[in-house]
Amino acid sequence: VPFEVRPSNVDEDPLPGEPPLQTQRRITVDKANAAMTDDRCAVVGDRLSVVVIACDTTVLLDGEMLNKPADEAEAWLMLRKLRGRVHQVQSCLVIRTGDQQIIDIVISDVQMRDYSDDEIAAYIATGDPFDKAGSYAVQHPTFKPVADIRGCPLNVIGLALCQLRKHLPELPPCEAVCERYSGQSCP
Repeated sequence: VPFEVRPSNVDEDPLPGEPPLQTQRRITVDKANAAMTDDRCAVVGDRLSVVVIACDTTVLLDGEMLNKPADEAEAWLMLRKLRGRVHQVQSCLVIRTGDQQIIDIVISDVQMRDYSDDEIAAYIATGDPFDKAGSYAVQHPTFKPVADIRGCPLNVIGLALCQLRKHLPELPPCEAVCERYSGQSCP
């Protein structure tokens, strides 16, 4: 399926006192709105025929949002908090076509393995944690921080294609993608 990636540059900071789910919904709707009002939509034809998919993913541990780390110290803190524990990866999907909007939430439970401080140091040295919610990538080839995923593995890797396909049935089947990227069958 042909597509175009358009970074929205939306401020992703939570508002004071804003609960995590409300933050995510606001950010994701803002991302969709930014893409829908982008002048490039006019280039592809009628704005009503353009489908915009926006997503925001966060890591939740005991109700606390673990977003992208600001620096090495914050990455250390997050990875130590997550070590050996179960947390949730929560994504908010917004699908916009013209004035129609669908909002969906996908939650996966993730069991982290009991990795060592040396492994954390080596992983942080790669620079990979700094653009990842929770400071980690499940698919990192050497760190491999995750022991088990209950729920959609692609939600944890990047985009819950199976959930997206429920709303956009014209998308191709995603079972093979789940298995290729996660080694697990599509739930």
